[in-house]
Amino acid sequence: MRFTATPRGARLARRLVSHRLDQWGYGYDSAVNETVTLIAAELAANAVRHGHVPGRDFHLRLTVSPDTLRVEVTDTRTERVPPRSVHEAPGDAESGRGLLLVARLATRWGTVPRPAAPGKTVWAELITR
Repeated sequence: MRFTATPRGARLARRLVSHRLDQWGYGYDSAVNETVTLIAAELAANAVRHGHVPGRDFHLRLTVSPDTLRVEVTDTRTERVPPRSVHEAPGDAESGRGLLLVARLATRWGTVPRPAAPGKTVWAELITR
């Protein structure tokens, strides 16, 4: 789905993920739903904060296979790619913990260039078995 690169768009993306997971059998109060929804919220928030290009939206894709849930968030900002390794933010920092949460909650995560257009996709997977 496509969302406006605004805080409202990020909120809607988070709600959609939680709702879709519930429809797929991962109840709202399940650990899987809570974990994947938090991962999606962090990736969407980063797309809004760091990947925003005026007039451009971000895309969120949620897929399921027999044992893996995958969240992909694509934005149009090519030059702001997340670091390959993330470190603990200083205790008094007001930001800088989003990707650390993703790295700790997801089974694996990474980035890939957006195919055939400027931008990138940040993805995260959670093994559910």
